[in-house]
Parts: sequence; structure tokens; C-alpha cells
Amino acid sequence: MNYKTVINIIGIILIILSIFMIIPILVSIINHSSDIPALGLSCFLTFFCGTVMLALTKQYRHEELMYREAFMTVTLTWIAVAFFGCLPYIFTGSVSSFTDAFFEAMSGFTTTGASIFADVESLPAGLLFWRSMTQWIGGMGIIVFVLAVLPLMGIGGMQLFKAEVPEISVDKLRPRIIDTAKSLWFIYIGITAIIIILYFIAGMDIYDAVCHAFTTISTGGFSTKNASIAHFKSPMLEYISSFGMFLGGINFALYFYLLKGRVRRFLKNAEFRFYFCIISITVVLLTVDLLFYYHSFSEAFRYALFQVISIMTTTGYATADYLKWSSFSQLVLLIIMFFGGMIGSTGGGIKQVRVYLMIKQIYREFYQLIHPRAVLALKLDDKFLTKEILGSIWGFVFLAIFVCALASIGMTATGLDMVTSVSTVVSSMNNVGPALGEAGPAGNYFSIPPLGKWILILCMLAGRLEYYTVLILLTPAFWKR
Repeated sequence: MNYKTVINIIGIILIILSIFMIIPILVSIINHSSDIPALGLSCFLTFFCGTVMLALTKQYRHEELMYREAFMTVTLTWIAVAFFGCLPYIFTGSVSSFTDAFFEAMSGFTTTGASIFADVESLPAGLLFWRSMTQWIGGMGIIVFVLAVLPLMGIGGMQLFKAEVPEISVDKLRPRIIDTAKSLWFIYIGITAIIIILYFIAGMDIYDAVCHAFTTISTGGFSTKNASIAHFKSPMLEYISSFGMFLGGINFALYFYLLKGRVRRFLKNAEFRFYFCIISITVVLLTVDLLFYYHSFSEAFRYALFQVISIMTTTGYATADYLKWSSFSQLVLLIIMFFGGMIGSTGGGIKQVRVYLMIKQIYREFYQLIHPRAVLALKLDDKFLTKEILGSIWGFVFLAIFVCALASIGMTATGLDMVTSVSTVVSSMNNVGPALGEAGPAGNYFSIPPLGKWILILCMLAGRLEYYTVLILLTPAFWKR
């Protein structure tokens, strides 16, 4: 294991993170906010540590990056950015403990949206902007962003890309991974700008529009208001937000094809059609159920559409307290937390393509029982899938269930009730944010015991990095030569 190469790459990433920190400082200056010293100190320390790490390992920057180094780099990068990203919360005195600060930062960078703040409107303007920006940075992934820089320094990025994004999801958009990363970020920034404009036209001021656009396209869910999107009391904003979250849940590779005029490839993509169908079916079910609660089709449809897309894409915005809805609606929302967005999107969860292929495989097993001699092959679009890919999907799902069960037991051991324990674990693993029980859409995670918060932090990290990238570090074989 070449540890110095790993440290060298993390140093580069911390320097880039410190550059991002300059933006909220400028926001604080414009708004005459009190958090300028805290943000400035955070920026300096992040830049200083990154520079030191880079200087001490400069002779290793041209070393070949192997898979073991790639897995370690990805995991340690997210831990490092969460550590330095939590400094503004500590230096402004907005949190009472390091655990709360790290929880908020990890929730931001993993785009989970779980928060310990009961009153976000009391936070300084710059800090609140930084809070939204952490989700925007994490939405596409710091590793993917850095891929545009690493090749220039003699370090190949393909291993990092494979560690960051599952192989079955990645369409090789360009021959070189650096071009792929640049294309994805160009699309990401472009959609963010469109959402900012739409929010501004619909009535948000420019500050709120930018902050909410950051957390909409990243499917993060942090808001500048205590009541989230419901604060604005605008159906138009809710529909725009639903549209933005829906876009964030789509595989960004498809946008590349759409921009190239290959519309049919976009619309005929099997995962996209499944994604659209699941949302449509769930919205219909919840609309019918909510008619008994709101007694108005327009309200029932609006709340059902917004909450389904918010939960399905793992954004976590809220316009209503769904804990007051029927048990049926709550159960449906809990189930679709697992689905998540499309693979290659900013959403969390198991991912739509895995659910789609599992359903197809179950159907194939039933058909095989009826026609034992039939030879059936599973296809995704026009590609035949190997047994290895299908086996990896079931292995992934089993691992997710195992982590969920283990973490839920740990949460109940802290004294929390079962509903809160299980739902917060499910929410954190799938990077959703709001849960049930004490951490519902009208509550927050402040009352979760410290040990419980660390369990959820690990769930956020493991879920964001697709479990294997993190858990492989715990296997003895990983550390053997």
C-alpha cells in the first residue's frame, strides 16, 4: 500500500476544498455577516493542511494508483472533507460538540440532508451558504471533480472513477476519463443554473434561489428555511423543486446523449422508463390515499408528487408532515427510500437499475418453473447481462440489508425506539434525510445520542460510497500484500 500517494491526492483535494470555501466568505462579506473570521480560519487551515500534505509527498505524485490505493483514497477523502468541512460549524459556535459538527458536514457532503439544527434561519448567511454548497460539491462527487486535475499531475483517474461509480452504471462517454468528468460537471453546472433562474422567477430572492438550487440538483435537501420548501407557500416553487429533484435523480450520462441530439436513446433507456413508472405509480397511490386527508385533488396530487419525488430521489425536502398521513402513505414512502435515483445520478439508495433487474430476474425464475427447458437471458436495453453482474446485484442488496440490520440493532442499544432506530438507519444509508419517529420531517437529529450519530455517520458514508468501497477496508485480505 502506497500511503504517501494516498496522502498526496487527499492534499490536492483539500486545496480544492479550500478554494470552494472562498465563495461563502464572499457571501458573508456581501451580507455583512458575523461569520467571516470563522470561515476565513477554516479556509486557511484547510489550505494549509492540504499544502503540507502535498509538499511532504510531492515525490510520490507520479506513482501509479492501484485499486487498493483507489478504495482507500475515496473513503479517506470523504472523511477528510467532512472533517475540514465541519470547521465552520465549530468556529462559529453554531454547534455544541464535534460530533454534531461532523454529523452535519458528513450529511452535507453525502447529500443525506439529515440535520441537527432546529433553527437554521438563525445561522449566519455565509455558514448557511456553505452548508448548501457542501451538498452541491458532494452531489457529483469530489473524486469525479478532481479527475479533471489528477491526470495533469501524472496520476491516472480511472481507478478512482471505478471506485466512485459502480461499473454497471458507467457509459464511457469519452475515450479519456478526464473528458468524461468535464462533461458531467458541465452538465451539472448547467442544470444548476437553470434551476436558479426558475427559482428566482418564481419568487425566491437570489440568495435562496442559489442555495436551494445547490441542494435540489444534488438531491441533498438542506434548506435555508426551518420549514423547508413549505416556508414559501408557493405551489409553483413546489412544482419547480419537484422538476429539479427529478432531474437530479436521472443518470447524468443520459444528459450527455440528450445534448448530442440522441433523444431516442434517452427516452428508450430501460432504467429511465422504470424510474418514471415507479414515480408515476407511487404518486397515483398516494394521491388517492391523501384525498381522504386533504379532500382536494389538486392539494393531494401536489403533496403526493412533491413528497414521492423528494423521498425517491433521496432529496429530503418537505412540504408537509407526512407523519400525520395514514400508515399506508408512510409505509410507501419508507419503501421507496430504498429505491433511490438512477445509477449515475446524484441520488442515493439501492438505485433503480438494481431494483429493475431484480424484478426481471424474479420473473425469469417464475417463468423457468413453468417452462423448465426454456433458456432465458436477461437484457438491459440491448446488452445481455452475465451471471456475475446479476450475482453482484444480489450481493449488494444482501450487504445493504445486513448493514441496515446491524446498524438498527446498534441504534436501539442507544435507547431509541424501534421506529426511530430503523427509519433513521434506512434514511441515512440511502442518503434521504428525514425519517420517521423523532427524526421526522418536522423534527431533526439533535436528540439522537452521540453514539447513535456516529452509527448514522458510518451509514451515510457507506451508503454514499456503495458499501463495498468502505467495507472492503475492514477485510483482512485488503491489508495483505
